[in-house]
Amino acid sequence: MLTSKPDTNTRATAQLPTTLQISPTPRLSPAAQLSPTAQLSPTAQLPAPAAVAPPVYGSAAPASRSIDADRLPHLRILVVDDDTPVRNACSEIATSLGFATQTADSVPAARLALAHSSIDILLLDLKLPGGGGLALLEDIRSQHPQTIVVVMTAYATVDSAVESMRIGAGDYLTKPFTLEELSTALDRAAQRRAFNVEARLLRDRLHIGTGMGNLVGNSPAMEKLYRILSKVAGTTHPVLILGESGAGKELVAHSIHANGPNAHKSFIPVDCGSLVPAMIESELFGHVKGAFAGATRAKTGLLAAADGGTIFLDEIGELPLDLQGRLLRALQDKEVRPIGSSQSIPISVRVLAATSRDLTSMVETGRFRKDLFFRLNIVNLRIPALRERKADIPLLAAHVLDRMHTDNGLAYTFADNALQLLMEYDWPGNVRELENAIERACALSSGPVLHLGDFPTQMQNFQFHAQQSVQHYKAPHTAGELSTISGSAEPNAVQSIAELEKQAILTTIAQLNGDKLMAARLLGIGKTTLYRKLKEYGLGDDSSLM
Repeated sequence: MLTSKPDTNTRATAQLPTTLQISPTPRLSPAAQLSPTAQLSPTAQLPAPAAVAPPVYGSAAPASRSIDADRLPHLRILVVDDDTPVRNACSEIATSLGFATQTADSVPAARLALAHSSIDILLLDLKLPGGGGLALLEDIRSQHPQTIVVVMTAYATVDSAVESMRIGAGDYLTKPFTLEELSTALDRAAQRRAFNVEARLLRDRLHIGTGMGNLVGNSPAMEKLYRILSKVAGTTHPVLILGESGAGKELVAHSIHANGPNAHKSFIPVDCGSLVPAMIESELFGHVKGAFAGATRAKTGLLAAADGGTIFLDEIGELPLDLQGRLLRALQDKEVRPIGSSQSIPISVRVLAATSRDLTSMVETGRFRKDLFFRLNIVNLRIPALRERKADIPLLAAHVLDRMHTDNGLAYTFADNALQLLMEYDWPGNVRELENAIERACALSSGPVLHLGDFPTQMQNFQFHAQQSVQHYKAPHTAGELSTISGSAEPNAVQSIAELEKQAILTTIAQLNGDKLMAARLLGIGKTTLYRKLKEYGLGDDSSLM
């Protein structure tokens, strides 16, 4: 138990729990000797405070708290109570805990303090002159959402507690409360404030991050993902990542690891869908020398090799049932037994798993173990498909072009028809297909502008059929018109986009008397693309085009 040293003004000592440290000033009077269970009541007799100027922060040597003082070195607390003894006692205790303290005795004074200072924690009495505490609480939630509010009242009712928590109070104290109850509530508030600050910083890093190791996008679907990521990254719980192929599941796993407590440890990805069952077992659990034919030396399994890091099990739905059982036991017992060994090895690893399959239906049909599903599904994240966040396509495309500029020094841009194609296409392969299509266009383009013809054929086919559908609804078609459009004598005959493209190229060149450069400009494609197409048609050196 720690006590404050007496000074010349008072010989009293304030007995406090061992978690508190009282600085030499300010002092409690002899009448306010507090024991670890001392109660602060509205009628507590404490000396009247000296007159003070407008609220000024107090200072004290920071006491030991469970939050990281380096991250939040000066948490500021505002004590709002019209009862002077209680207000001063709470202020002194908060100061002794290392908070920068400020006080107010009414709602108007509290509003003034909030307007001129950045307050981290508000200790608020519900019964105040100049307006009720609940009204002030509502204003704080809307105007200062980052402030953590601890409500205190001598008129505790279930209704007031429920209402204050509904509005947004973080904690609730009933007068009279003990010194330990107050310090515990302030400590909880400080931890919550520290967590909120870190979560916001993490969301900002995820939001603005660029590069292959970070996520890109600011659509509502991605904002929701960032909020969840900012919460789960700081834990060590298993996370199940759900999403279509190419949506960025491994990128999300990397982000969780990189922003987690073990970011300095190893991140080990394992593709469960690309390895044969025997290989997966050896990779995950390891083996001893001579365990099977070809095992000429011992091998440490990836679960043990992670050593406090993260293992990412991609396509976990492809794992055979017998290996699912071994993995479940390893996660439950936190140890693995290598193939051929009789000794178990302790493991310390965070498991992130991902799948593009419907594990719930697989569990129902017996193709995936229910107990392993529950073990992995502590938290699940669904990665939105690219077609569900098309607002992010320009940002993603710009990110890919920026990377291409870094790689080869060329600054690319999109022609209008190419950008329209990117926005209209459904992207069944998601972000991976988008990156591949843009990289291909950059490789085949004859200049810095990427045209429609530089993109893969299936994307051009998509746009052609989309345009044909629009034309179908805009104007009626007779059998003769369909014959003219298709170039076929058969009514309703359909030609492929490749054949129509060939006809358009050859017709344009013929009408321009063989001027290929002009034809490329009129067709909206690069000259390199035009020559490549002619070579595909077997007409690369055909003088009949002149």
